[in-house]
Amino acid sequence: MRNILRKELTLSASALTYLFILFGFLFLVPGYPILCSAFFVTLGIFYSFQAAREANDIVFSALLPVAKRDVVKGKYAFVCLIEGCAFLLMAAATMVRMAGFGEAVYRTNALMNANLVALGGALLIFGLFNLVFLAGFFKTAYRYGRPFVVFIIVCFIVIGAMESLHHIPGLEAVNAFGTAHLPLQAGALGAGAILYGLMTVLSYRIACRRFEIVDL
Repeated sequence: MRNILRKELTLSASALTYLFILFGFLFLVPGYPILCSAFFVTLGIFYSFQAAREANDIVFSALLPVAKRDVVKGKYAFVCLIEGCAFLLMAAATMVRMAGFGEAVYRTNALMNANLVALGGALLIFGLFNLVFLAGFFKTAYRYGRPFVVFIIVCFIVIGAMESLHHIPGLEAVNAFGTAHLPLQAGALGAGAILYGLMTVLSYRIACRRFEIVDL
């Protein structure tokens, strides 16, 4: 497994994937729909799948002395690692904002604040990417356009819904600044983490089942 992951990181990955991790710092930008940063991270991962397909990486991996399930596991480990790195940057940026840095700038933010709710939303988007795109890709292990388009639609519906929540009367607390309404924020983050885990595990099982019957 370690060697497969090393192959993903050094041979299969596009340089853009690593560059797009830095979009996690968009959580520092006031007046910006910060959940778009999660989308840009997934876009970076998409470029790796695009480059890998053009290089026949899936066929090469399947020819290695490993099970088909291990090929899928390597891709999922790579994707989760990239998502985890980006999430750490988002969390660091959120902690800076929640600590009150530049409070005069951030408190007047008309869009969603960087708080634990936003981090939960980022995990939700990552989970949807794993469920929609990754499972969709391994249906053929070749076509990646349609599952990514479907993910884009789902992703921006979620972003629009998350950005709209705090404008609904009674739900203003989801856009809390700093450590206000901390139990609610922590609950939203926990829910996002649980959903991410469930969707990723479900996606992995679907992808393994699909890839086993794909004729390469």
